[in-house]
Amino acid sequence: MKTKQLILALGLAMLLPCVAKAQTPETVEITDITIAEVDCKNVYSTDWNDNWFIQMGAGINMPFVENYIGGEKGNRKISLAMNVGVGRWFSPYMGFRFSALGGALKWENGSHSKAKYANLNLDFMWDMLNSVHGVNSKRVFSINPFVGLGGTYTWDMKSAALNIRGNDGKIRNNSWSMPVSAGIQFRFRPSQYVDIFMEARGQFYGDDFNGTAGGKSIDMNFTAVGGLSFNIGGVNYDETDPCAYLGYMGKLNDQVNHLRYELSKANNELAAAKAQLPCPEPIVEVSEVEVIETEMPLATVRFTLNSAKISNEQMVNVYNIAQWLDATPDATITICGYADDQTGSPEYNMKLSERRAKAVCDALVNHYGVDASRLTVKAYGSDTQPYETNNWNRIVIFQNDN
Repeated sequence: MKTKQLILALGLAMLLPCVAKAQTPETVEITDITIAEVDCKNVYSTDWNDNWFIQMGAGINMPFVENYIGGEKGNRKISLAMNVGVGRWFSPYMGFRFSALGGALKWENGSHSKAKYANLNLDFMWDMLNSVHGVNSKRVFSINPFVGLGGTYTWDMKSAALNIRGNDGKIRNNSWSMPVSAGIQFRFRPSQYVDIFMEARGQFYGDDFNGTAGGKSIDMNFTAVGGLSFNIGGVNYDETDPCAYLGYMGKLNDQVNHLRYELSKANNELAAAKAQLPCPEPIVEVSEVEVIETEMPLATVRFTLNSAKISNEQMVNVYNIAQWLDATPDATITICGYADDQTGSPEYNMKLSERRAKAVCDALVNHYGVDASRLTVKAYGSDTQPYETNNWNRIVIFQNDN
């Protein structure tokens, strides 16, 4: 506010009629600004091109078909199964994949029987430990139950018990089936890019799966496979903390309440002065003084887990600092990068905090034209934690050097 306007206001107050007896000071009620309660549970999202994986493995088949389950004939027959798949985790909790199985089948129903098969499933997967114990992309061990629906082609069936006939009346030696399946996967993660998995699956078919109808009305093929899963680009989820700004809002709340108190105090003092002043003709000298706000804005740049990418929302804070630097051409700042100490090693976090600080520095120079000589980049890693709440420490803080 210009000093000219303040002096004119005081002059007009002096011209008001004098009040013989003292007036009661004006009272201004101060009402606190309250912050609405919000759910502080972190929210996770991912881009469409993130968290894809390819898996390859091998294992065994064990069919349970006619005259076998509960029967007395023969022994369980085990054969080789091959597995490939591709899928995506679209959240830390749920994912899908297309999984292909194939190989030879062997069973006993009064004769040595065998066939070949190829199977493709659409599976829906659930990361149980992320759901129960919290999201952790670096968790070494996880349990992933799944269910699926697929299609199976069985051919080259050879068995003395074949009794399914085609439209031509001849015994068929092939079949199409649509099984439903359920299973569980155990996943070990030595790195963000490679998983070791072992899983078991039961596939449930109609009675003609193996070309023989009779006995139990449902056939089943049990498979157990293990292998490697390659995470394309690693495992990345964008983490949003809905309470990230509560501390900053609390500071603003305190500032507003302090200004209200100062306004109330000034109004009371002005009322007391008006009650005591005579009514002379005031002589007012007017001089125009500009008050320039030079205090650096309270701006920070927050990052998601294991990321040095500035989001669109956080770019607003970078813009505010650029505007302040433009208005105060003699100012220089230090860009301080941090990382939380609950994830990653200290060495990794030091490099991550440096990448975050450099990303902010590059945005100021390249997007907003700030002279690089006015900026200093400093990395603190996870050795220093500015906030008690761990998630808040994935941050860049601006420090005024002047």
